[in-house]
Amino acid sequence: MPDPPRPPLPPLLPPLPEEEDETRTLEQAAAPPPPAPPPRSQPRAPKADDGPARRLWSAGHALIVCVLALAIAVLLNAPGAHKSAFNKSDGWQRDVALAVTGPLAGVSHALLLDRPRKAVQALMGRSGEDEIDTQIALPSSPTPTPVKTTTPTKRNPGSTPEPPKKVAFTPKHKLSIWIAGDSLVITPGYAIIRAAGASPVMQSVGGVDGRIATGLTRPDVYNWFDEIRSRVKELEPKVVVLDFGGNDDKAYMTGLPEGVTIDDFGGSVWRREYARRVGGVMDVINRAGAFVVWIGLPQTRSPDQTARFDVVNAVVEKQARKRPGRAAYIDTYRLFAGDDGGYTQYLRNLSGDLVLVRSADGVHFERAGGDIIAREVLKELNEQFDLTSWRKKSR
Repeated sequence: MPDPPRPPLPPLLPPLPEEEDETRTLEQAAAPPPPAPPPRSQPRAPKADDGPARRLWSAGHALIVCVLALAIAVLLNAPGAHKSAFNKSDGWQRDVALAVTGPLAGVSHALLLDRPRKAVQALMGRSGEDEIDTQIALPSSPTPTPVKTTTPTKRNPGSTPEPPKKVAFTPKHKLSIWIAGDSLVITPGYAIIRAAGASPVMQSVGGVDGRIATGLTRPDVYNWFDEIRSRVKELEPKVVVLDFGGNDDKAYMTGLPEGVTIDDFGGSVWRREYARRVGGVMDVINRAGAFVVWIGLPQTRSPDQTARFDVVNAVVEKQARKRPGRAAYIDTYRLFAGDDGGYTQYLRNLSGDLVLVRSADGVHFERAGGDIIAREVLKELNEQFDLTSWRKKSR
C-alpha cells in the first residue's frame, strides 16, 4: 500500500503583495519582518485602596486662594498697620493711610482676627503695643514741693542769710540717677553712667532709657508722660537727667486739650502747649522727690534745624528757671560752639588736643562729646548737692 502524500512545507517567509515582488532585493527577502509597535499604555485604573482620584485645580482657583490668604494676613496685621498710619507725620499720606487702615482694623476686631496678634504680643511682653495712646497726665498745680531741704538757722536781724544747707550723700547713701530721652541722650547718658560709676557717692538706676524718634509732641508714637511717671515711682531716683526736643521741632501735636488747635511751629499756641508739657514733666519728677537736669539741644550742621532747636531750647530753659532748686538746664548750644560761634565737629579736650565731638550726621554726639556733657551734669549736681563732705567725716 503506497504511503499517503505528505503535507507541503510551510513557506519560509510570508508571501508579499504582488506589486512588491519584483522590487524586493535578496537582503529584504532574507530580513525578518519589523517588530510591531508596542501597544499604547492605558491609564491605570485606581485601586480600591488608593482613595478618590485627585482633582487638579485651575489657575483661577489658585488665584482665589492666594487672594483669601492675603486678605486674612492683612486683617491679622490691621491693628499694627492702623497705629503705624496714625504715627505718620501730618499730611495727605497720613490721611489716606488712616482712611484705609481704620476700617480694616474695625473689621479685624469684629471678626476677632486681632486676637492672635494680641496673644503673640502678650507672650513677648509687649501687650498693648497696638493701642493708640494720646492721653497726657500732668499735675494740675504748677508749684510742687521743692526737692532740696533746708535747715532753719537762727540769725540776727539785718545779717546776711546763710545759703540753704545741701542734701548730703555718702557711699552708704548714694545719689541715684536715672537718664531718659530721645536718641540725643544715649551717648551723653552712658558718659554720665561712667562718671557716676567712678564716684563712690553716685549710682545709676535704670540705665539709659533712650528711644529713637520720640519726644513730647507725639504721645501716640511713645507716651513719655506715662513712662516717666511709672519709672520715677519704680526706681525712686534722686536725679533725673532728660534730653528731649530733637524730634519736637514740628507743628503737629497729638494729645491736645479739648478745644486747643496748634498754630505754626514756634507760634504762641505751640509754645504755650509745649511749655505745659515740659513743665508738667518737671513737676511729675519733682513731686516724686527728684531733681531734674535737662540737657538742651546743640547746634547742628543745618542752620534751619538749629533755628528750630533754638525755639525748643527757649521754652525748656524758661521752664527750668521757673523751678530753682528743683530743675537745671544744661546749655549745649554754646558748649559745642566753634571758635566762630557756629557749628563744629571738633573741640579741644582738657589736655588741649583737638577731638571729634559730633557725629557724621551733624546732629548727634561722639563719645568725647558725651564726656563733655557728663562733666557739665556732674558740675551741676555738685552745686545742688553735698557730694564731698563725707570725706572729712571718714578721716
